[in-house]
Amino acid sequence: MSAPVASPSRFQRFLLPGLAFKGVVIGGGYATGRELAEFFVPSGPQGGLWGMVLAMAIWSAVCAATFAFAHLTRSYDYRSFFQRLLGPGWIVFEIVYILLLVLILAVVGAAAGEIGASFGAPSVLGTLILAGTIAAVASFGTESVERLFKYASMLLYLVYALFVVIGLWLFGDAIATNIATPAPTTGWFMGGVAYAGYNLVAAAVVLPMTAHFTSRRDAVLAGTIAGPLAMLPALGFFLCMLAFYPGIADETLPSAFLLGQMGLPLFTVAFQAMIFAALLETGTGIVHAVNERVAGVWQAKRGTTLGPRPRAGIALALLLGCAFVATSIGLVALIGGGYRLLAYAILAVFVLPLMTLGVWRIVRARPEQETPA
Repeated sequence: MSAPVASPSRFQRFLLPGLAFKGVVIGGGYATGRELAEFFVPSGPQGGLWGMVLAMAIWSAVCAATFAFAHLTRSYDYRSFFQRLLGPGWIVFEIVYILLLVLILAVVGAAAGEIGASFGAPSVLGTLILAGTIAAVASFGTESVERLFKYASMLLYLVYALFVVIGLWLFGDAIATNIATPAPTTGWFMGGVAYAGYNLVAAAVVLPMTAHFTSRRDAVLAGTIAGPLAMLPALGFFLCMLAFYPGIADETLPSAFLLGQMGLPLFTVAFQAMIFAALLETGTGIVHAVNERVAGVWQAKRGTTLGPRPRAGIALALLLGCAFVATSIGLVALIGGGYRLLAYAILAVFVLPLMTLGVWRIVRARPEQETPA
């Protein structure tokens, strides 16, 4: 299981957890724009933007509390974290987590298949390539995963920035018109809460990245930064989608639709590569969290570390099983039918106890309890 390094860098202390959180959030759905269409477009241009700002604020608050509690209790995997937060009730979170894990990995697998199909290849090929790459990265443990989040993030922010610039250049007048035109904003608050809710599982997924904090201040600052790091690309993406409001809500893959409207083949290839990188971040983050949970039990029972082969085997079993779920149900049905229900479950078994009992314990902690173990 991961342990704090001797001299963590500022990147590891302040940016790495937020970039990991961003990676899990983006690849789980909004890399394709489907989540944004599901949760925010129905509230209209202005309502959708309000909902996204609300979700970002919730992410920052909960990540700050999660990271601070992890630092206080030295809980760097979700099993130990929830044992300390919920006591014997931690198993309830694991049940919800497994259901959401299956859902997110199924969406990731389906999206990878759609990328393969967009290049004329069989959908299964894209899914298999993603699964193999995730297994390879996850098999080498935390350091390998940290490098992925660092370098994939560079590609992601660069491509999203270009996407927004091109979108504003080509569609700026339509975007401004639709934002200024009065439209119903009903549901923006609940849409923001629901969207924030199920994505908050990412805060538990990235716990292995929180082992570098040296103080509560590190944890709170990193958590506060995590919200904007994860939401800023979505805000830019949503603005571009507004050029085609309200019809964009009916597109299975809004990203593919917008790229078609842009008519830039080379940029389309770059964007699809970025989406693949985002899916890789999400899948790797989730699989690594499971591997770290298994590694803790493995270490306790066998007295040895979990090696690369078992890690790769766990990754492939999870990914291929969830890919089967995705092909059986479909991408839109998965997002529309499963996410909202599990969002409220996450709020009940994670956010509510964390923001009450967890915050109370953080506030009451004595200074000596916060020195690195």
